[in-house]
Parts: sequence; structure tokens; C-alpha cells
Amino acid sequence: MTLLKFNTQNALFPWRNDAFKNLLSFDPFVNDDFTFDNGILPAMNIQEKDDLFEIEFAVPGFSKEDFNITLDENILHVSGEKTQEEEETTENYKRKEFSFNSFNRSLKLPASADLEVNVNATYKKGILQLQLAKKEAVKTSPEKQIKIS
Repeated sequence: MTLLKFNTQNALFPWRNDAFKNLLSFDPFVNDDFTFDNGILPAMNIQEKDDLFEIEFAVPGFSKEDFNITLDENILHVSGEKTQEEEETTENYKRKEFSFNSFNRSLKLPASADLEVNVNATYKKGILQLQLAKKEAVKTSPEKQIKIS
């Protein structure tokens, strides 16, 4: 079982050269240059189970309509965009606030991911959870005894 967690909100990487970038590209499952994005990316957990891959994003404050999830070849693209405006007017003052949050992650899926099966996505309590089925293991034939003549 593999569990990876990435959170780049603190951006403590003063190195921005290709040598360091290549050093960090050790995992073929995640290939989105997470340390070199100028935006804030949500924390992400990836867990490999016997029959599926489970990917979770911590994205509180979003709604399920704010997400766009696409699968192109063996690349899973997950993005979210949320705009919020709030205005309050009284006799003495007027207050208007707005915010904009967005993220975009692309994950290169391993060969064992079954791209023919639908990806299940749920969003509950600030966690976007994706489940990708794994291909059935290649059935091995029973061991055959070979006699020496």
C-alpha cells in the first residue's frame, strides 16, 4: 500500500533549477511539478488498495459544481474554481467583499489503472474523493512440473 501526501501551501523551496526538479520527480503516479507551481495547491492523499486507487483532495468551501474532472489518455485532470461575493449595505456604510480560489492538478495514472471503468467522485465535508479501479491481475496458470528425460 502506498500513501503520499503533498501540501505546497508553505512554498519553502528556494531552489528553482532543473536538477532539483528532476530529483523530485521520483514517483510516476504523480507528475504535476507540485513544488514549482506558483499557485496554492490543495493537500492531496493517494492510497493504493488491492482493487483501486483512492485520491483525496482537501478543498473546503467549494461545492461539487465548482470542480472539473477529466480523463485524457492516461492523465487525470482535476481542477476547481470558486468565486464568492458578499455585499452589505446599511445607512452609514457599504461593505463589499469578494474572493477567488482555483487550483489545477494533473496526475499521470499508472498502467495498472483501469481507464475503461468510470472514475467515482464524491465531495463531502470539504474532501473531494476519487476512486479509480485497477485492472484485474493477469491470471497465472498453475505450476507445471517438467520431467527430465
